Amino acid sequence: MGAGDVRGSRIGARAALGHRLIALGRCQLVGLTGFLVSGAGLLVTGALLLVPLGLGFWLLPPAARLLRRVSDRYRARAARWSGRPVNAPDPLPDGTSARRTSAALLADDGFWHELRWAWLEPWTGGVLAAVPLALVEYGVFGALVQPFVWRRLGDGNWYAFVPVVSPATTTAALLLGLVLAGAGLCLAPAVAALHARLTHRLLSAPRSTELARRVARLADTRATALDVHAAELTRIERDLHDGAQARLVALGLTLDKATRLLDTATGTETGTATGTGTDTHADPGTVPSPALEAARALLLDVRATSERALQDLRDLVHGIHPPILADRGLADAVRSLALDSHLDVEVVVHLPPARLPAPVESAAYFAVSELLTNAAKHADATGVEITLTHDGTRLRVTVTDDGHGGADPSAGTGLAGVRRRLDTFDGTLALHSPPGGPTTATLEIPCASSSPKTSSSSATA
Repeated sequence: MGAGDVRGSRIGARAALGHRLIALGRCQLVGLTGFLVSGAGLLVTGALLLVPLGLGFWLLPPAARLLRRVSDRYRARAARWSGRPVNAPDPLPDGTSARRTSAALLADDGFWHELRWAWLEPWTGGVLAAVPLALVEYGVFGALVQPFVWRRLGDGNWYAFVPVVSPATTTAALLLGLVLAGAGLCLAPAVAALHARLTHRLLSAPRSTELARRVARLADTRATALDVHAAELTRIERDLHDGAQARLVALGLTLDKATRLLDTATGTETGTATGTGTDTHADPGTVPSPALEAARALLLDVRATSERALQDLRDLVHGIHPPILADRGLADAVRSLALDSHLDVEVVVHLPPARLPAPVESAAYFAVSELLTNAAKHADATGVEITLTHDGTRLRVTVTDDGHGGADPSAGTGLAGVRRRLDTFDGTLALHSPPGGPTTATLEIPCASSSPKTSSSSATA
């Protein structure tokens, strides 16, 4: 082994010893601060015992706040020692009076979670941390004290299982003390790590709080994803409308102009003649050749194809995100559906002046469109009534037709698709369609109004 290896081994040994000494000091700190935790827990327990007498209502809030400060310090310390954050429970409730605050505390999961920790910490902290401390202290006593005091203590002196009555047994006690102190040092890091894990488990937010936070995070993430999706659809619609659609229109105009120029060049549009009077004849140079006729036919075919492509593109744009929905809002978009339908459709709108979230408007619009299609295609309806209302937290859409009824959501993909679209927003679809009709579909989507609206909010079309 070279000099560098020896030096590296010494540095590693010093680092390991330093790590064990730090862990031992943490065990000592845990043991000392356990008295503070026990005191806070006893104060809270005393206040709870005095609640039936009325005095506890005044003592419980300050005792709970003291326990929260102590537990917050433990959480911060556990995070520093372990490198993993400890999720704190929700802030303590604060009512308008001591009685209301105490009542809210008694119903708070985080309060009981911390009180349980205060009862268990003397065992998980004090007793657990005392093991390596006791080993080190007892080992130091055997290694440093027994060799000097065994003569004064007489023949009845025992160190652990070793009777210290001679220099030989003193040496054995010294060796045993060194072993015990070493065992305590080696055990300290494991005990400190175990205490940190227990602290994470006992002081982390209750499972109910974690689930509520996760639900809130998922709801926020889903709302963000839906907003991004709606914005992306709007961008695609604008790009198709202002880009590809405009270019197809320009292509159609160019083809139409080329066809007219070809007609003019071949004389097929107005014709040409030579001579005077009644003796006229066609100029052979102006008679269209078969190749020119074929070119003209191809141009006409290309123009017809571009017109069909333009119509398909317009239908695609309308299916992605109707411009009227983005510009005028849900009410005017549903009125537009009513005007385009060959059924007698009445639209009643009671919506707030502010716009609903764009994803919600899109889902409601396409759901109404599907229901109108079903009424015309499957129910043989002649009239439909659509009602849009909003109670501040929920959009409600009711579509009633006078068809023959008997609609079955499991018989096709239309109503199932509407339900899947609403499931994204925790929305519901209730269908009442007895044989003979009428059919009433009620859509409910949880949402709140957001931005100002550009159209009227309450009207009948």
